[in-house]
Formats: sequence, C-alpha cells, structure tokens
Amino acid sequence: MLRFTALLHHIYSTDTLREAYYGLKRNAAPGVDGMTWRRYGEDLEENLQDLSDRLKRGAYRAKPTRRTFIPKPDGRERPLGVTALEDKIVQRATVEVLNAIYEVDFLGFSYGFRPGRSQHNALDALYTALLTKKVNWVLDADISGFFDAIDRKWLVKFIEHRIGDRRVVRLIQKWLNAGVLEDGKRIFSDKGTVQGGSISPLLANVYLHYVFDLWVQRWRQTQARGDVIVVRYADDAVVGFQYESDARRFRAELAERLSAFALELHPDKTRLIEFGPFAASDRERRGQGKPETFDFLGFTHICAKKRSNGRFTVLRQTIRKRLQAKLKQVKTELRRRSQRSKLTWERMRRLIDRWLPPARVCHPYPLRRLGVIT
Repeated sequence: MLRFTALLHHIYSTDTLREAYYGLKRNAAPGVDGMTWRRYGEDLEENLQDLSDRLKRGAYRAKPTRRTFIPKPDGRERPLGVTALEDKIVQRATVEVLNAIYEVDFLGFSYGFRPGRSQHNALDALYTALLTKKVNWVLDADISGFFDAIDRKWLVKFIEHRIGDRRVVRLIQKWLNAGVLEDGKRIFSDKGTVQGGSISPLLANVYLHYVFDLWVQRWRQTQARGDVIVVRYADDAVVGFQYESDARRFRAELAERLSAFALELHPDKTRLIEFGPFAASDRERRGQGKPETFDFLGFTHICAKKRSNGRFTVLRQTIRKRLQAKLKQVKTELRRRSQRSKLTWERMRRLIDRWLPPARVCHPYPLRRLGVIT
C-alpha cells in the first residue's frame, strides 16, 4: 500500500487555507478564542500568512474545543465541540488534502461525510438493495458512544497506514489531545474525538474503514452462505441477510470484532429483525403479527405492498418522535403570533393560490435515481 510522505506543504499553502476559510459557516458560534469569521477576515491575507508560517515551522498549537449541548428529539442533550476559528481552517484544509487519498480507499457502501455523497444516496442504496437482493433479515447496528469511544492509538496506526508524513500525523494528534473546555475547566481524555470539528467525520470514517468496512467486505465474500447487503452512514449501519443463520453468526462475530478496537454494539438499539418480501406471510403463518420496522437516517422503514400489483416494497415514513417534535415546535411558534386577526377560508384559499405551488413529484423513484447516479 502506497504511503504519502510529503503532504504538509499542501495544507499550509495560503491558497488551500483561503479556500478552507471561505468554506466555513459565516455565522457559526466562536470557539474559546472568541474569534468570529468576519473579524478574522478583516486582515485575512495577513492572518493566513501568519497561520501558514506557524504550520510550516511547527509553531501552530491547537486550542481546546468549547463544549456545548444541543437538544435531541427524545429530550436528551447531545454534546458538541465548538472549535476555534483557526483550528477550523486548518482542519478543513487537512480534510481536503486527505480526502484525495482516502476517497480511493473507502468502499462503495460507506456514505457518511464523503464528497458527492449524502443521506439521500444512502437511503436510495438501502431501498434498492432491499428490493433487488435476497434479503430476509436485517441487522440494525448501533455503536455505543462511537465518537467518544474511539481508541486513539488504533486511530493513529490506521492513519499511518497511508500517511507517512509525520508532520501531518502530529497535526492530527494535536487536535486529538487539545482537550475540552467545559464550565471554565480544561478536560483531557485519552480516547475519542470531539464531535463538531471538521476533522472528526473523516477520522471516524478512517477508523470504521479498517474496523468495520474491510472486515464486512471480507466476511460476506468468504463466510456468508447467501446474499449480504451493507449500507453505512458514519456510525449507523444496516446489514441485510438472505439467511437467518448468517445474520446471527455475523452479529456475534461483529461484536467480537468491535470489542478488539474498544467499541461495542448498543445492547438496546442494535436489533436483528425479520424483514423482506416474505416476512409478512411467514410471521402471519407463525402467528407473530406484522413484521418489525427499523429506523435509519431519520426514516422508519416498513414492509409494505405496492397498490398497483401487490408486490413487496419498502415504505419510508419520518420517525414518529421527530415528526411530533417538529409539529410541536411549529405549533409553539404559531401560538406566539397574534391571535386577534381572523383569517377566513376565502382569503386563505387566495393566499394558497398566490403563494403555494401545487404539490407534484419532482424526484424519480430510488431504483431509477440510483441507477442513473451509479
């Protein structure tokens, strides 16, 4: 495997840093340095040249990320790291350089945080695979606290497998070891990556490429008796099987594989369910009721039949909790508005005709869309 031994000059190039700066969100919250995008841009060329010089001579120092929490649909809070502006710039520049290397390595069933790929592509791939391959069982795999559980020693070894430039490796280690600022205290940890940084999604993909993707690819080629489909988006993965024996053996061996790299499957969120064209009839024959459903990328996937010909299809609906949370948010916003004025249906219809276009299907079905893309 080819290793790249001279990469840092691509990162500290002022052209690369400038492109990274303009790729950042303008109104993002500042990190521990308090520096905003607009303020940094007032003397942009001088700042970028100074940053480039520090990177070149090894004087660049990563700042700790500022910990904040964002609400989740289920009422809990998700920790998020707000990175200092210069760290964002250098991380984004590093990602651009490393993407050129890793996009050659990453496998086709990995969709998360990759150039030219999105959640829609992952959903299309899953839908197409469920309809065109022999799938009767689905493993909805969830890794417990993935970003916080990453083993940094293994991560560095994986990076060094392709990156031979020690300066780039040390740059990544600076971000990993910078710590987190929470309630005025700087907290250090020897594992995990901070969510929120530009580099974290790429590091996560590198980690799972070696721990999960390559292993799964080899497993389905050498161990499986029947068809096996895989779709992964970041740390969320769905694996489909033709045979139940393959599915159960895979789940047990996957748990062993993950544990060797400091990861584990979430005991409650990881589920193996009967799902596919024969699931409904087989479960009805056994008196077990309707097939179970699984959630992936914001949608609940359901075994269904087409109205036109009664053939098997996959119905996707927005996850109920997310839909209810959004409706509650909309209702709260509407109650804040003045309730004194009355809107008649006659006027409402005029407004609808004037401002709301008629509903129409703008996208082809996933089978056709994925076929065109690939």
